[in-house]
Amino acid sequence: MLGESMLPWSPSQPSPSFAPRFQSFADYLRDVRGNPPQTIHKKLTQLTALDRYRRSRSCACLPIRLSEIDAYLVTCRRRFARRTVADICSTIRSFLRFLHVTGVMDFDLAASVMAPTIRAAERPHRALPWVDVQRILHMVDRTTPKGRRDYALLLMMSVYGLGAGEVIRVSLDDIDWRASTIRIKRPKTGAVFQLPLLPPVARALVDYLKRGRPAYTPTRHLFVTMRMPFKRLACSTTVRHVLHSAARRADVKAPFLGTHALRHTHACRQLELGVAPKIIGDILGHRDPESTSAYLRVASDRLRELSLPVPI
Repeated sequence: MLGESMLPWSPSQPSPSFAPRFQSFADYLRDVRGNPPQTIHKKLTQLTALDRYRRSRSCACLPIRLSEIDAYLVTCRRRFARRTVADICSTIRSFLRFLHVTGVMDFDLAASVMAPTIRAAERPHRALPWVDVQRILHMVDRTTPKGRRDYALLLMMSVYGLGAGEVIRVSLDDIDWRASTIRIKRPKTGAVFQLPLLPPVARALVDYLKRGRPAYTPTRHLFVTMRMPFKRLACSTTVRHVLHSAARRADVKAPFLGTHALRHTHACRQLELGVAPKIIGDILGHRDPESTSAYLRVASDRLRELSLPVPI
């Protein structure tokens, strides 16, 4: 950008952030279980936290005991939600089962790790009223480059029901301007499908590309940071910060305002407009119709049609 030649650069190898004894378990998750890198990183992070807890109790060198695991899970339950603790229990069970199969432990303690009970569909998805989504989009300052980026990002999530992991992976090559389509790739399944490039989205993207996106970027990703070296958005935390900032300016308050709130709101909005659940499931990437039917519980207008008169 400054017109100066760059010095020779040799990137340094990042040092591993996890204990070497977890490497064989990571290889098992990747080669046998087929877990993606994000899942492996999450599981190793959870095991590292357990190892740190055991070290604080001066028992890291001893074989893992069930009493230590129970005490650790009680500590986690004071800090995390039930679903998070249940996920931690799943990781611990998988690790204990791996240690038993590989001969490191003589006994299989996996069946003795008790997780919190999570009932299927016990709570409806958190969705926002559509008027609140419109207020959030309206309050984004589109006079600045960052505001143009944030508006295009939130508009795509609201209109297409995209998650944060999907929208930050969209590249310039995924947009076909002649055919008016945009290609989306699911992070979990790797499935690729095309969506129509709607006129409001196209106008927002053109405005962002012409007057918002930095001209000199080392990446082909659509949404990049506004500070040098203008790299791609790293994770969903940035998207969550963008959503919270816009919601704060719009005075939209919700008990839980995560990045999936726009995805859930999109699904509920399509149900209210009479779109077939099969089409909504295909757009959201659902393989099981039960995943789409969960949104029927928050479509209050359609549920009123099924209500019965109260006997007097």
